[in-house]
Amino acid sequence: MSPGTAVGPAHLTGGGVQNPFWKTAMDLLHNYPAAAAAPRQRLVEIDDAIASIRAQIAASDLQRQASKKPIDPRWFHRAKTALRHLQRERAGLVLQPVPRRESLKDCLIAVLRERHDEATWWGLLGEARRRAGGEGL
Repeated sequence: MSPGTAVGPAHLTGGGVQNPFWKTAMDLLHNYPAAAAAPRQRLVEIDDAIASIRAQIAASDLQRQASKKPIDPRWFHRAKTALRHLQRERAGLVLQPVPRRESLKDCLIAVLRERHDEATWWGLLGEARRRAGGEGL
């Protein structure tokens, strides 16, 4: 059996051929880059790892149904734990604000408010809202 087609408990418990997708998911969990310079790239990696683990669990379940043997509980626990950790990390990345762009907008607004009187400020704000149109601003 080739490594690309290897799925199921025997391939995740250390015996036989190691599944490359499981190794990738575990590498993602344990080798998280110290400086997350590219959170979007990390989200893509996490999504791939989550999909891989889910596919392995589904394939293992199909194998269990066909062979009428139970899934190895240690393997299943490890797979579900890895899935939970990846989902938690993904949620943390999704909820992170995009600081650079938002802070630039905030700074621009602060500069414009400082340099203009109230009437001019409200005029600029009205013009910006008209330009934005139906964007819900």
